[in-house]
Amino acid sequence: MPRIAPVLTVAALAALLGGCVVRPVLPHEVVVTVPPPAPLVEVVPAAPGVGWLWIRGYWGWVGGRHVWRPGYWAAPRQGQRYEDHRWEPAGNGWRERGGRWGDDRVR
Repeated sequence: MPRIAPVLTVAALAALLGGCVVRPVLPHEVVVTVPPPAPLVEVVPAAPGVGWLWIRGYWGWVGGRHVWRPGYWAAPRQGQRYEDHRWEPAGNGWRERGGRWGDDRVR
């Protein structure tokens, strides 16, 4: 009987975890009570190619605090525009809206 206990435990855990579904929340959104600091001034290096877009750095919320995410160059995407990452007032807090690419025809 003692040999059956580990098998039953594994089977029970498999049954419980088999029903778990992890789904990303899109677009990325966080609401916090701590306002973001002023953006840092970044030195923008030369573009790696014609038409490349500079994605500005921003303050992201990580581990219960604001963390600076530096800017970077992104390859152009035909027919798309980039909407910058931003923080918006939300009641008594701030809502983080992640940057994203979208259809250039939709405004």
